[in-house]
Amino acid sequence: MKRTITISSGRKHLILVTSFLLSVFLSTLPFTAARGDETKVQILTLGEALQITAEKNRDIQKALEYRNLVKAIYVTERAAALPQFVITAYAVNSRDESQKALGYGFPLRTNTRSAEIGIYQSLFTWGQVGAAIRAAKVGMATADDQLRIFRQAAFRDVSASFYDILLARAFNAITIQNLEQKTRHYDEARKKFSAGIATDYDVLAGKVAVENARPEVIRTENLIRILKENLRFLLGYEEEVDVKGSLEITITAYPNYEDAVNVATKNRPEISDLHHRIDVANEMVKIANAGDKPRLDFKGTYGFRDLYLGVDQHDNGKAWSAGLAVTYPIFDGLRTQGRVSQAKSNVATLKIEEAKLLDAIKLEVRNVCNAVGESGEIVKALSGTVAQAERILQMAEKGYEYGVKTRLDVEDAELNLVQAKGNLARAKRDYLVACVNLEKAAGILGEKESKKEL
Repeated sequence: MKRTITISSGRKHLILVTSFLLSVFLSTLPFTAARGDETKVQILTLGEALQITAEKNRDIQKALEYRNLVKAIYVTERAAALPQFVITAYAVNSRDESQKALGYGFPLRTNTRSAEIGIYQSLFTWGQVGAAIRAAKVGMATADDQLRIFRQAAFRDVSASFYDILLARAFNAITIQNLEQKTRHYDEARKKFSAGIATDYDVLAGKVAVENARPEVIRTENLIRILKENLRFLLGYEEEVDVKGSLEITITAYPNYEDAVNVATKNRPEISDLHHRIDVANEMVKIANAGDKPRLDFKGTYGFRDLYLGVDQHDNGKAWSAGLAVTYPIFDGLRTQGRVSQAKSNVATLKIEEAKLLDAIKLEVRNVCNAVGESGEIVKALSGTVAQAERILQMAEKGYEYGVKTRLDVEDAELNLVQAKGNLARAKRDYLVACVNLEKAAGILGEKESKKEL
């Protein structure tokens, strides 16, 4: 008996030591449950997500940097209209053996030292400099248009991704409820089988239904993780993100197509960008046309020079010069004419693009208006269907319990309820995304303009 107690105590001691070593080993692993809980997750509302988008989205950052580039181009072009100052200093020593022929009897050496400041100023360029400056200035407005285009596109993508996560959560909740319901039916079938009022078929069918419902739960959970990563990518965020919100909506009056088109024509940044590009192209025509015209430039210098010719000839003093230069390319091989034709063709092409863009915007607005109306009507049609499907399922379950309904009736009611909930959730998501697309199509997404115009 004592020996048995000793062995039992030894085993307990061994178990305790093993548990301690195992806990130490697990604490050194890089991923543990405790450390997983410490992972920082930023939970965002839609407004917070859009704010982060405006600050960190990569496309928006590229657009901001493009604006800096255009500003630098403007400064570069403006420099042509401003005076240019250049400081020049040089020292030259020379020796020419051929000077012996002049009878000096020794080589003539020349040393020159000079330091001067020069000024260069274009006085008249036939409008070339002014057109270049105006084109660069209009280019700055184009950069602002590009920033609006990228910002609105990013806001639309982030909003759609936000609602996709909410929809995936709704699907996940539906699949979990479906799994729980089938598990409850399976448990009920086993109880009835134990009581002798159900067959092996009922138990096996219930088990198969449970196993078939489980993969959808796994898929929707993984879909949520994928969509969260997609949202984090769109935000340009380093930390993990999650969302909080609801798909609950209030159906408002559907947008009028004509009103939406008028708002889009006034606010779409693509139209403003194209107008500015046409203005730049017109200035390029003026620049090309000045290629074979005369221009007038001023050049002046002022400084100090020191000259040594050897043979005791040495002197120094101030030196200056000032003059006007007229340049008139009489014939350049028709190069200017070709450049003017190219510039005018570019203007005509941009005007064709403008007409095409307006047609595309009208089509986009019409499709979005139809999408808002379609999803809104689906939401209205399905709003009462879920409650009815839940009622039918309750009646089917009670009927099956009392033996007046078959298992097939219960499964049909379950399927109808799952479809009704899923269709309603998707319709709500589609309505919310359609409203976002409507604001994007009208050019007011994320803008300060009042949305009451729609």
